[in-house]
Amino acid sequence: MVVLNRRVAVGLGLASVAAIHILDLPGKFAETPYLAAFYVVLIIASFVLTERLFVAGTRRDFLAAAALSAAVIVGFTINRTVGMPGATGDIGNWLEPLGLLSIVVEAFVLWQSIAAVVAMPRKAR
Repeated sequence: MVVLNRRVAVGLGLASVAAIHILDLPGKFAETPYLAAFYVVLIIASFVLTERLFVAGTRRDFLAAAALSAAVIVGFTINRTVGMPGATGDIGNWLEPLGLLSIVVEAFVLWQSIAAVVAMPRKAR
């Protein structure tokens, strides 16, 4: 039952990650098209993993969700510290509301994904 609850939590978290990035997508196409392409890949991956978690919820699904969330957190940190090529306008902009929401949701997905893997019975791992 615990893993089932975490499947739902991580799935909804990933759907939220996708929604947050959909909201920011139009601006990225105008500013830095290559980041918009990364956003599109992130959105698609989030929805695919959400579906996988709701249907199967395997260890691999949780690990993929954790890796995806960790990658976004790393990208956000790089973008806010040294900037991305052609995108230095967000350096130091740690309090932008959509960015803060994104980090909170991604940290939640990372935490719940790791907790789910740890809680899985040894056979399922």
